[in-house]
Amino acid sequence: MSILVLSAALFAVGLYGVLVRRDIVGVLAAIEVMMAGPLILLVSVAASVARDGGAEAAGLVQALGLVVLVVAAAEAAVGLALLVSVARTSRTSRVDELTEVRG
Repeated sequence: MSILVLSAALFAVGLYGVLVRRDIVGVLAAIEVMMAGPLILLVSVAASVARDGGAEAAGLVQALGLVVLVVAAAEAAVGLALLVSVARTSRTSRVDELTEVRG
């Protein structure tokens, strides 16, 4: 039960960070914290299932956790690439100062 509370707390802290931060780097960091919550939950579920004797199901949950980890890494890479591109064109990295989307 405490792992569920920890996972929900991490997700809530990340959501608060996304809503409050004005800098793109801070928003990306908050999204990473949001994705850490479900990842911790998946790892704890896999350990619980493996302890109860469901090795095959535990392997599937671990694979799902690995997918979440890969998606988080890809999100960070794409987000940082977008940050570099936006910072070059608009000379700012603050979300509230970005008003136009130009191609």
